Amino acid sequence: MYQVPENVKAAIEFDPWLKPYGQVLSERRYLADKWSYDIKHATPDGSEQSLSQFARDSYKSYGLHVNPKTNEITYKEWAPNAKNAFLVGEFNNWEKYTHQLEGKDEFGNFSITIPPTKTGEAAIPHDSKIKVMFQLEDGTEIYRLPAWITRATQPSKETSKQYGPAYEGRFWNPPQPYKFKNSRPKFNEKLNSLRIYEAHVGISSPEPKVTSYKEFTQKILPRIKYLGYDAIQLMAIMEHAYYASFGYQVTNFFAASSRYGTPEDLKELVDTAHGMGILVLLDVVHSHASKNVEDGLNRFDGSDHQYFHSLSSGRGEHPLWDSRLFNYGSFEVQRFLLANLAYYIDVYKFDGFRFDGVTSMLYLHHGVGEGGAFSGDYDEYLSKERSAVDHEALAYLMLANDLVHELLPQSAVTIAEDVSGYPTLCLPRSMGGAGFDYRLAMALPDMWIKLLKEKKDDDWDIGNIVFTLTNRRHGEKVVSYCESHDQALVGDKTLAFWLMDAAMYTDMTVLKELSLVIDRGIALHKMIRLLTHSLGGEAYLNFEGNEFGHPEWLDFPNVNNNDSYHYARRQFNLVDDHLLRYRHLNDFDRAMQLCEKKHQWLNTPQAYVSLKHEVDKVIVFERNGLLFIFNFHPTNSFTDYRVGVDQAGCYRIVLNSDRDEFGGHDRIDESSKFYTTDLEWNNRRNFLQVYIPSRTAIVLALEK
Repeated sequence: MYQVPENVKAAIEFDPWLKPYGQVLSERRYLADKWSYDIKHATPDGSEQSLSQFARDSYKSYGLHVNPKTNEITYKEWAPNAKNAFLVGEFNNWEKYTHQLEGKDEFGNFSITIPPTKTGEAAIPHDSKIKVMFQLEDGTEIYRLPAWITRATQPSKETSKQYGPAYEGRFWNPPQPYKFKNSRPKFNEKLNSLRIYEAHVGISSPEPKVTSYKEFTQKILPRIKYLGYDAIQLMAIMEHAYYASFGYQVTNFFAASSRYGTPEDLKELVDTAHGMGILVLLDVVHSHASKNVEDGLNRFDGSDHQYFHSLSSGRGEHPLWDSRLFNYGSFEVQRFLLANLAYYIDVYKFDGFRFDGVTSMLYLHHGVGEGGAFSGDYDEYLSKERSAVDHEALAYLMLANDLVHELLPQSAVTIAEDVSGYPTLCLPRSMGGAGFDYRLAMALPDMWIKLLKEKKDDDWDIGNIVFTLTNRRHGEKVVSYCESHDQALVGDKTLAFWLMDAAMYTDMTVLKELSLVIDRGIALHKMIRLLTHSLGGEAYLNFEGNEFGHPEWLDFPNVNNNDSYHYARRQFNLVDDHLLRYRHLNDFDRAMQLCEKKHQWLNTPQAYVSLKHEVDKVIVFERNGLLFIFNFHPTNSFTDYRVGVDQAGCYRIVLNSDRDEFGGHDRIDESSKFYTTDLEWNNRRNFLQVYIPSRTAIVLALEK
């Protein structure tokens, strides 16, 4: 008789359909557990260390560090292909051989200790330029930025002309380091909802420029707080030499991007958000790395396989992203990436991570081509014959989740950007899952855009909309969203643009009569967001600017637009102009977030949908005691429309998309009370009757 492996027994009891794949799941978990065991016993004396201790000791020993008591500087670097290593910089007038590192040891590490100056100061001045020079076995000398560098800056025009455009390493040792004032907000998914505001610091201004950390702290954080979001997801923080990569071609993993200011400025941003009760998540890129050599990790020690799979293996490059792929099976790569997570948690006080490119990590085909066409058949993920899962990448993700939750037992949030639907990805590690808290519901924005592009309003398939919004794995939580940064990029269009297009430039003023295009656009924009928010997942995400229907796409300065910043910005000025209708969408978004904050539906079981009426275009469902009613019909309003509800009593409206302040027509009397009738309707024990105007959504709550 088949015995379910003990280490995945809980996952299989939770989902019995996994039973035929118990051995595969067990082997995948065993690999991560073995690595965890190896790490915990990888100490010089053989004593046991925690995963947290390993990660923390790593970022505190590798790279450049100053002893605060003695001002002695230590530097340690792993470069197994190099013969010799030298530290050079402004501090020694770029003399090549004055500061040779000791080494290398049996593991390929070089190190040096630099005593303070005669006056007791650190021998390397704060924020001065620095590099490491390696001598290879053949005598070649190569210059690199230290792999663990914590600050890298763009060269001046003069330096760039002389030495090239590569970023410059800096020795960061501020005389007055930022001191955090606020404690982290606690997050418990049973008690708190997760409403995420996805933001890119650099574009967070109406002006065509790169916005600073300080400007974001002073001007954007209050907006996010006002809107009612309780988490921020910051993009493009890890240093990237190419701005137009949106932060997804990382060159320096431990350096917070200098485009927006100093590391201390970022600390202030996170601290200020914490003071507002807002969690701060980092969009972390461990799925790949920039191919840059002079200021990145590529060919760091002269070899092509130090941090990455070798190019000759066929696994060293991403087929579409023009980037290098990590060798997650390497102990030193595990050290580097796990330490990277601990560093951002400890030093910058981030509360968790959205892991980019998880689908690419999970599969040897990276979700590209025929291999990326997932049907949901378990064989595609778990069959030894059919699946193309990268076991080492999966094991790394398991360790990463172990570490984050160990470091942040009261506030950790991990989100996987996965489109494949890999089973057990968001089950706890203790059950045999990968340990993520959430995955992104990536099918939802595709559905909405496909609808708006291809279907007339009369032809919307209500049943299919509901199916797509509720089609998720039981017990594995998802972050729902209508559109993220992906849908804002040039070449695509935001929902607001699909709905209203050029009319947004001419007809959004309240000084003109409301046009049919704008009326439809505003109404559907609100309804799509509320339906996705309330039915689509266990958390919600919005990309900055989309809450008020940002009228333009996003395009970073590059050679194709003459390095223009015109589209690399968010026009918050449109919201503040009370003669424009953008404020209506903004105010509705706030009302939606605050309604959820008060009544909490996100962190509750999936809704029960009692009605999907194709002719009336009406959707009705209940979630956490609330009754949601949507009328998507373009022209028909319904009087005394009968809807089922399980719990008897008197109901009141708590959210109404048709309010005048939300750009609606004020057709609903919100003082009305709705009493249930004890008669089964649509498989619910009671019903009530409501007036639901066309293109309107209302939410009712039981009167206490």
